[in-house]
Formats: sequence, C-alpha cells, structure tokens
Amino acid sequence: MADMKYKRILLKVSGEALAGDGHRGLDFNVIHEVCEAIRQCRDLGVQVGLVIGGGNFWRGVKDGADKMQRSHGDAMGMLATVMNSIAVADALEHHGVEARVLSAVEMNKFAEYFTRDTADRYLNEGKVVIFAAGTGNPYFSTDTGAVLRGVEIEADAILMAKNVDGIYSADPNVDPTAVKFDTLTYDEVLARHLKATDTTAMTLAMDNHMTLVCFALKDPANIVRVVRGEKIGTIVKED
Repeated sequence: MADMKYKRILLKVSGEALAGDGHRGLDFNVIHEVCEAIRQCRDLGVQVGLVIGGGNFWRGVKDGADKMQRSHGDAMGMLATVMNSIAVADALEHHGVEARVLSAVEMNKFAEYFTRDTADRYLNEGKVVIFAAGTGNPYFSTDTGAVLRGVEIEADAILMAKNVDGIYSADPNVDPTAVKFDTLTYDEVLARHLKATDTTAMTLAMDNHMTLVCFALKDPANIVRVVRGEKIGTIVKED
C-alpha cells in the first residue's frame, strides 16, 4: 500500500462503456477486463467502491424525452443501473473478488439497501461495494450519485472512467483544436462549462473538497495506473 496514491476509491464507469462496440446491452469481454483491473487494485490493498451508469439500457433524459414523465424515465434509468450492478458483481465473483450490491432503492430480492455504515464495513472487509440506483431520486445523474457515495464513504478520490482521455476545452470529436487539460480547479470547470460531469456533481465535489480524476476506460489498466499515481487524464481539485 505504501506506493498507492489512493487507498480508497470510488470508481464511476458509464453504462455505455460496458456495452463495448455494440453500444447497447453488455459486452462481457469489456466487463471482465474492467473486473480484472478492479481485482488488481483490490490485491494491492485498495478499497473499491463502484458506481455504474445505465445508459447501455436506458437513459431517462435522452430515451424518455418528450415521450414520458421525467420521474418515470429516471426510475427506469435507476433500474438499468441495478441490472448493470448485478452483472458486474457476478463477473467480479468469477475473478475471485467478493462484491456486494447496495441499492439506494429498497429491492431486497436483488440487492441490499444502502447505508453508509454497511458500505464502510464491507469496504474494510476487502469487498468491492457496488452502489446501484443512483441517489434513489429522479433528476440526479449517476455522476452525482458517484460523488455523493464517494463523499459518504470518505474516498481519497473519485475516478471517472470516461470515453475520452480527459477533460478538453471542447469536444475533441468535433473540434480538432480542442486542448486537453492536465489539472483544473472546480471553479475553472464550472466557469468554462467544461464537459467533465454535470454541474450538480461538480458542485458537490467542490463543496466537499473531493478530488476527481477523469480518464479513458478504453484501456481498463488505466484504473490501476491512476491508483498508483501515474499522471493520466485530468485531475480536478482545489488550488
């Protein structure tokens, strides 16, 4: 543990990332690569909390826009995160890693109900804790849920595994002149309207002095590299 920069992390993985090139559903090759990286972190003594989005099945704002009531669409999104959490917990067990799914919404047949103390106990026991169903409320993204859980478990940092390798001045897929940042403050992200997380998540991180590391999940080994302290992606923190 001596050479680990972060000893307790909250890892956020998008649902779309788990779909691989299919963009929908689950690509178990991708899932097992992510689980292998998590296993390596666990074997290094790092305590891992995990939040997974649900966009590979349903995105409430996008898929339900103008078609259904927002709260109902968001409820479906929460259920999508539960499905992903169960799948990843199963895959982690195949990698020899004990995992527990804690849901913000009571559904005892499928997951335990989240409490901070239960999560802390499991983390100290060396289990990976997967936080499902977001915050349990509509109108909040899984990014906000990830920051909330990271603050609650007193993580050293929140690792945002994205489809791009950091935070840019503009969308690098659209603007070839976009510049990647190595470090940013919360105020800079908010003032420039940079696409790192949604505003609520970034403000919550700022209010609680929580470090964020945004990096590419294309190579899941990046998770281990970030934990070791290698300079990958973009770090968002106080001055």
